[in-house]
Amino acid sequence: MDSNFKKTFSGIIFLFLILLIFSCSKQDKAELSTDLIAKPAPYFTLPDINGKMINFNDFKGEILILNFWATWCPPCREEIPNFQDLYALHKGKGLEIIGISLDQGGIMAVKPFVEANKISYTILIGSEEVTNAYGGIIGIPTTFVIDRKGNIARKYVGYVDKEVLEEDIKKLM
Repeated sequence: MDSNFKKTFSGIIFLFLILLIFSCSKQDKAELSTDLIAKPAPYFTLPDINGKMINFNDFKGEILILNFWATWCPPCREEIPNFQDLYALHKGKGLEIIGISLDQGGIMAVKPFVEANKISYTILIGSEEVTNAYGGIIGIPTTFVIDRKGNIARKYVGYVDKEVLEEDIKKLM
């Protein structure tokens, strides 16, 4: 390999790592996007942590909190107890929470983390196709709140307080 290629490749890797660090940052408040309201949520089929294929239609008629995250992301990890609490409070009332992991290690990286943290809501392994369908996930965590008709009601980029999501859920129930 020639040295210019090595320098260029090393530079690209360095920039990618910097982008990852900045894309996974806790903001004082999550950025709320309302431009997606009433647009249908993209359909997906993804594997869960046991390899079983799960599709969007499996949750038809439910309010969904769809969270793009990764095991190595501190604000993503900080949100997990909030999602656990919300799921425990509302799962019998028509709420489903789906975490879509963007870890490069796939099931091998995510399954031990889910088991160690006793995550009770659905965890799926993401794909580039799904992140692109949801507008290109430029930072994690990114959370979508989807109504019972399958329309995106809210999009948050960054850490979201449990109280904010609780208000969204109450409005949709």
